[in-house]
Amino acid sequence: MKSTKSPNISKSAKPVQPSATNVEAPAGERIAKRMARAGLCSRRDAERWIADGRVQVNGKLLQTPACVVTSKDHILVDGKDIPITERTRLWLLNKRSGQVTTSSDPEGRKTVFEALPGDLPRVLSVGRLDINTEGLLLLTNDGGLSRALELPSTGWLRRYRVRAHGTITQEELDALKDGIAVEGVLYGSIEAELERQQGSNVWLTFAMREGKNREVKKVLSALGLEVNRLIRTSYGPFQLGDLSAGEVREVRGRTLRDQLGSKLIEQSGANFDAPLLATLPKAIKKSSNTDKAGKPVKRGKKIDPLSRLDTKPQRPGGDDRSQKRKGGKRGQGGADRRR
Repeated sequence: MKSTKSPNISKSAKPVQPSATNVEAPAGERIAKRMARAGLCSRRDAERWIADGRVQVNGKLLQTPACVVTSKDHILVDGKDIPITERTRLWLLNKRSGQVTTSSDPEGRKTVFEALPGDLPRVLSVGRLDINTEGLLLLTNDGGLSRALELPSTGWLRRYRVRAHGTITQEELDALKDGIAVEGVLYGSIEAELERQQGSNVWLTFAMREGKNREVKKVLSALGLEVNRLIRTSYGPFQLGDLSAGEVREVRGRTLRDQLGSKLIEQSGANFDAPLLATLPKAIKKSSNTDKAGKPVKRGKKIDPLSRLDTKPQRPGGDDRSQKRKGGKRGQGGADRRR
């Protein structure tokens, strides 16, 4: 939500300071957290909105974010009732290369949020992926869950597939299990495996639990490799799977609860008892199976996106279909053998 419009608040509204009553209110939460869970903005933005005089609690203008509210309090933002808090939800996105993981970019680059379907509520990313990094990005409507899943203490493994220019041995990669220091920054244990050497490039798999800024590229650079393609294939229990580039898929509520477990649910404050609010009407709902006019689009068989990562050169003789047209049959001379 942008803050371009001037706040629609009555001039007669008086500033309110947090009282002992609302600080000790049962089952209460900070006003910034309440606004974030309602999908209006981040907690940091909520604090700025409060400083700008855009928020009222029980008819009084709020001056400080140090205020605890409950379900009994009447909250207005820009003169409008705050939306009902929605149930905690999580989506998987196959991020495209060339998109930045931010709500807006001063350089005018494309963001992942601009390309999301129109029926999604306001969502936050769980961590970030660099502009040239592809693959799995988690999105959620719950700021508390986003922060909890980003923490290294959560212990979730992040897996990547990497193509890099240069040569390296498995022995050198095994040394990363003990961690490595690069330019004064200590990176924890990394599980790395050499898939194959292909020309001047190598294909590797990387798995780590910290996910510091540009960690894969910095670590491999210290080993003499230059990363030219990076794809995240999993984040904790969630897999990229058969998601096509740019596709978004929601995780079922029961699956999400099972994967998080009681400890993470309590730590993040995830709310699975809140209502599931209606989204945009189906008439304007964006879908990868319809064109701009809303008409169905016929599509071929879905292809595993990870198959695109195989850069092995094709064997001479053409593809299977050309062999079939020449009369080749499965099992005869290997003409129709799958590669």
